Amino acid sequence: MRLGQTSVVYLVSKFGGSILGFFATIYFTRTLGEEIYGFYAVTLALVSWLGIVKSVGFGQAIVKRMSEEEEPDAFLAAGTAVKTALTLVVALGVLVFRGQVNAYVGQPVAEFVVLLLVVSILSGLVNSALKGSHRVHVYAPLSTAKQGIQSVVMVGLVYVGWELSGMLLGHAIGAALIAAVGLWFVKPAFVVPRWRHVASLFEFAKFSWLGSIQKKTFSDMDILVLGLFVPSGLTGIYAVAYALSEFLDIFSNAIRNTLFPELSKRAADDDDDMIRMLTNDALSYAGLFLIPGIVGGTILGDRLLRIYGDGFAVGARVLPILLVGVLAYSYAKQLLNTLNGIDRPDLAFRANAAFIGSNLVLNLVLVYSIGWVGAAIATATSAGVGLLFGFYYTRQHVSFTIPTGEIARQWVAALLMGGVVYAARYLGEANWAWIADYNAVFVVGLVGLGAVVYFAILFGISTEFRTTVANNLPFEIPYLRDHGDR
Repeated sequence: MRLGQTSVVYLVSKFGGSILGFFATIYFTRTLGEEIYGFYAVTLALVSWLGIVKSVGFGQAIVKRMSEEEEPDAFLAAGTAVKTALTLVVALGVLVFRGQVNAYVGQPVAEFVVLLLVVSILSGLVNSALKGSHRVHVYAPLSTAKQGIQSVVMVGLVYVGWELSGMLLGHAIGAALIAAVGLWFVKPAFVVPRWRHVASLFEFAKFSWLGSIQKKTFSDMDILVLGLFVPSGLTGIYAVAYALSEFLDIFSNAIRNTLFPELSKRAADDDDDMIRMLTNDALSYAGLFLIPGIVGGTILGDRLLRIYGDGFAVGARVLPILLVGVLAYSYAKQLLNTLNGIDRPDLAFRANAAFIGSNLVLNLVLVYSIGWVGAAIATATSAGVGLLFGFYYTRQHVSFTIPTGEIARQWVAALLMGGVVYAARYLGEANWAWIADYNAVFVVGLVGLGAVVYFAILFGISTEFRTTVANNLPFEIPYLRDHGDR
């Protein structure tokens, strides 16, 4: 597997951004409590879903057409025109129905929803342009910078007493500033698009729009449904647990974002062998962080969530379920990434439809019947449905193989790591309980120990992993290349 320096830059950058977000979230939850954080989570989920209406898949379509390197500026201009018009319609609808919006969230946030929608169009267009022009190595650091600026501004506004308003305004300011910087990197030429550019985008977007809904369904559908049936405090706890599980999906996203432009280019060149190899590699490493995360989250979930405040420890009930769901979803995303890359968004559409339908029905039924844990079960189950459909459709066109050996070795390393971490937790609790407020340091130590043990074991038992590490290091370690440079 040769992800190259681009995926490494993406991974490190996103990791840095997530760490900043992690500490900012701790400040918000400890300062404002789970209820206000629940209002914040529901508001962002609402903005996210309204954002689908104003985009209808054109973001991914812009990436696809620009990555084909034919008239990229014209396709960017066409996408900008369409998304601007749709955003204005959606924003007007929010203002007209501001009373219903405020009643649903539980706070007067309609104007902030409009602001976030407007900012999101610029941010989304710039991100699409960076990815479509093969500048993922630029997009990733900017994404980290956005999270950093958002965190700093949000913390500052909350500190001076703006509470929920400060969080929402800071979120918008950070996104707007980084979008402006990204636009400078893109430097698009002014081009008046023709109808054929719009039609070409629509030809792809008419199927890929459901892919956008798939992503939002997985990350936000449960939050929206929880907003209907459970107190905002539980919604806030659930949102924090989901954020932790999503944090471990960073490496999978690095693979997917790095490979899509390459898959698209290889498909245009009819390079079937490379498409097969890239798909195999993506599946081999999509669970590299998530598999040990499931084991570690099961063992340490209560202590990890207690860092956000004592009331968040109950989130350990849903964290392992969410982690399993994210793992299934991660594999599914790699397969759908291949389908979109080979210009078969129609098949990705069908797989997404199965996932979205099952997610919506299960969330409504399970949350209503058994409460907030039902949201996690619905998310994990629907992710499994999406994975099955993604596998079926991708296998029809790409002769990839399931890397069972490599995945099994990752599970072996994770389970052995779990034994070490469990023993360390038992001994630590028996001997450190007399120390006040030791939880945060204790958890960080256990997580660090687990990471070292997991990667040390995997490095020892997996020839493929050793070769992958050697191939992507900026310096040569010849004895690591057991199978040579692929």
